[in-house]
Amino acid sequence: MSFARTPGPAHDPGPLPAPANLADTATRERLTPAAVEGLVRLAEIWRLTSAEACALLGDVSERTWFRIKKGEWSGTLSQDALTRLSALVGIFKGLRLLFSESLSDEWVRLQNKGALYGGRRPLDAMIEGGIPKMLEVRRHIDALRGGL
Repeated sequence: MSFARTPGPAHDPGPLPAPANLADTATRERLTPAAVEGLVRLAEIWRLTSAEACALLGDVSERTWFRIKKGEWSGTLSQDALTRLSALVGIFKGLRLLFSESLSDEWVRLQNKGALYGGRRPLDAMIEGGIPKMLEVRRHIDALRGGL
């Protein structure tokens, strides 16, 4: 008698969907509205200044940022900006799983003595380090949660 179970449909989620092709203009146009909405909300929660929000996005001017916040911008985010946003949303979600809401929302603004941050705020480290640093921060948060 064998007790081994073969995973059935309820246990097998199947293959993961392929990541979105952010090099494709149509894909970026489709993802931009939700990404912009998420960005505006994240900027509110993290209390980002306009300069901080623009720096995190990489290639967005403050004038464009003000139009985005007012809902008056109908452009398409670049591959770079969407990649940055994906990392930031992952960081936000990971922090919410790790900490209380108040601490998770303040974490990016708190000085951090960890080697990854060198006594700086994670927000400043991500602004200075761009996408590579954002991905490092995301991996750090995921590791704290017991992921990766």
